[in-house]
Amino acid sequence: MRMTLILSLILIGLLAGMLSGFMGVGGGVVMIPLMMLFLSYDQHQAQGMSLAVLAVPVTFLAAYTYHKAGHAIEWKYALVIAIFFVVGGYIGSKFAVSLNQQVLKRIFALILVVAAVKLFLSK
Repeated sequence: MRMTLILSLILIGLLAGMLSGFMGVGGGVVMIPLMMLFLSYDQHQAQGMSLAVLAVPVTFLAAYTYHKAGHAIEWKYALVIAIFFVVGGYIGSKFAVSLNQQVLKRIFALILVVAAVKLFLSK
Protein backbone atom coordinates (compact mmCIF):
# COMPACT_ATOMS: atom_id res chain seq x y z
CA MET A 1 0.00 0.00 0.00
CA ARG A 2 1.14 3.53 -0.75
CA MET A 3 1.93 5.80 2.19
CA THR A 4 -0.73 8.35 1.12
CA LEU A 5 -3.35 5.60 1.08
CA ILE A 6 -2.30 4.38 4.53
CA LEU A 7 -2.41 7.94 5.89
CA SER A 8 -5.86 8.48 4.32
CA LEU A 9 -7.17 5.30 5.92
CA ILE A 10 -5.72 6.30 9.30
CA LEU A 11 -7.21 9.80 9.03
CA ILE A 12 -10.65 8.48 8.09
CA GLY A 13 -10.56 5.99 10.97
CA LEU A 14 -9.39 8.55 13.51
CA LEU A 15 -11.92 11.21 12.50
CA ALA A 16 -14.80 8.74 12.40
CA GLY A 17 -13.79 7.21 15.72
CA MET A 18 -13.31 10.55 17.47
CA LEU A 19 -16.60 11.95 16.17
CA SER A 20 -18.37 8.71 17.02
CA GLY A 21 -17.14 8.90 20.61
CA PHE A 22 -17.72 12.65 20.85
CA MET A 23 -21.10 13.03 19.13
CA GLY A 24 -22.37 9.53 18.35
CA VAL A 25 -21.80 9.84 14.60
CA GLY A 26 -19.26 8.24 12.33
CA GLY A 27 -20.22 5.89 9.53
CA GLY A 28 -22.62 7.80 7.35
CA VAL A 29 -21.78 11.31 8.40
CA VAL A 30 -18.00 11.12 8.42
CA MET A 31 -16.58 7.99 6.81
CA ILE A 32 -18.70 7.91 3.67
CA PRO A 33 -17.93 11.48 2.52
CA LEU A 34 -14.25 11.09 3.46
CA MET A 35 -13.92 7.81 1.55
CA MET A 36 -15.51 9.42 -1.48
CA LEU A 37 -13.16 12.40 -1.19
CA PHE A 38 -9.84 10.76 -0.26
CA LEU A 39 -10.25 7.26 -1.73
CA SER A 40 -12.35 8.17 -4.78
CA TYR A 41 -14.95 5.58 -3.78
CA ASP A 42 -18.38 5.77 -5.33
CA GLN A 43 -21.45 5.97 -3.09
CA HIS A 44 -22.05 2.21 -3.07
CA GLN A 45 -18.40 1.40 -2.28
CA ALA A 46 -18.26 3.96 0.55
CA GLN A 47 -21.49 2.75 2.12
CA GLY A 48 -20.37 -0.87 1.94
CA MET A 49 -16.98 -0.04 3.42
CA SER A 50 -18.60 1.97 6.22
CA LEU A 51 -20.77 -1.02 7.09
CA ALA A 52 -17.75 -3.33 7.04
CA VAL A 53 -15.91 -1.05 9.46
CA LEU A 54 -18.92 -0.86 11.77
CA ALA A 55 -19.07 -4.66 11.88
CA VAL A 56 -16.04 -4.52 14.18
CA PRO A 57 -17.26 -3.85 17.73
CA VAL A 58 -15.06 -0.78 18.17
CA THR A 59 -17.83 1.43 19.55
CA PHE A 60 -18.28 -0.76 22.62
CA LEU A 61 -15.29 0.93 24.29
CA ALA A 62 -16.73 4.38 23.55
CA ALA A 63 -20.13 3.37 25.00
CA TYR A 64 -18.41 1.83 28.03
CA THR A 65 -16.56 5.12 28.60
CA TYR A 66 -19.91 6.91 28.84
CA HIS A 67 -21.19 4.20 31.19
CA LYS A 68 -18.10 4.48 33.45
CA ALA A 69 -18.53 8.27 33.57
CA GLY A 70 -21.94 7.76 35.18
CA HIS A 71 -24.18 8.15 32.14
CA ALA A 72 -26.73 5.37 32.28
CA ILE A 73 -26.57 3.04 29.31
CA GLU A 74 -29.57 0.72 29.08
CA TRP A 75 -27.60 -2.32 27.86
CA LYS A 76 -30.71 -4.46 27.32
CA TYR A 77 -32.28 -1.72 25.21
CA ALA A 78 -29.02 -1.33 23.29
CA LEU A 79 -28.98 -5.08 22.58
CA VAL A 80 -32.53 -5.04 21.20
CA ILE A 81 -31.76 -2.00 19.06
CA ALA A 82 -28.52 -3.64 17.85
CA ILE A 83 -30.30 -6.84 16.80
CA PHE A 84 -32.86 -4.91 14.79
CA PHE A 85 -30.14 -2.60 13.49
CA VAL A 86 -28.62 -5.70 11.86
CA VAL A 87 -32.00 -6.65 10.36
CA GLY A 88 -32.61 -3.09 9.18
CA GLY A 89 -29.09 -2.89 7.78
CA TYR A 90 -29.70 -6.00 5.72
CA ILE A 91 -33.02 -4.67 4.36
CA GLY A 92 -31.55 -1.21 3.69
CA SER A 93 -28.50 -2.62 1.92
CA LYS A 94 -30.68 -4.75 -0.37
CA PHE A 95 -32.58 -1.59 -1.32
CA ALA A 96 -29.45 0.59 -1.68
CA VAL A 97 -27.60 -1.75 -4.03
CA SER A 98 -30.61 -1.79 -6.34
CA LEU A 99 -30.59 2.01 -6.72
CA ASN A 100 -28.78 4.01 -9.36
CA GLN A 101 -25.58 5.61 -8.03
CA GLN A 102 -26.83 9.16 -8.66
CA VAL A 103 -30.20 8.55 -6.96
CA LEU A 104 -28.46 7.05 -3.93
CA LYS A 105 -26.08 10.03 -3.68
CA ARG A 106 -28.99 12.47 -3.81
CA ILE A 107 -30.96 10.61 -1.12
CA PHE A 108 -27.84 10.49 1.07
CA ALA A 109 -27.16 14.21 0.59
CA LEU A 110 -30.78 15.13 1.26
CA ILE A 111 -30.80 13.21 4.55
CA LEU A 112 -27.57 14.92 5.63
CA VAL A 113 -28.92 18.38 4.75
CA VAL A 114 -32.25 17.80 6.53
CA ALA A 115 -30.45 16.52 9.63
CA ALA A 116 -28.02 19.47 9.58
CA VAL A 117 -30.80 22.07 9.22
CA LYS A 118 -32.84 20.44 12.00
CA LEU A 119 -29.82 20.40 14.33
CA PHE A 120 -28.83 23.96 13.43
CA LEU A 121 -32.33 25.36 14.04
CA SER A 122 -33.10 23.42 17.24
CA LYS A 123 -32.79 25.08 20.63
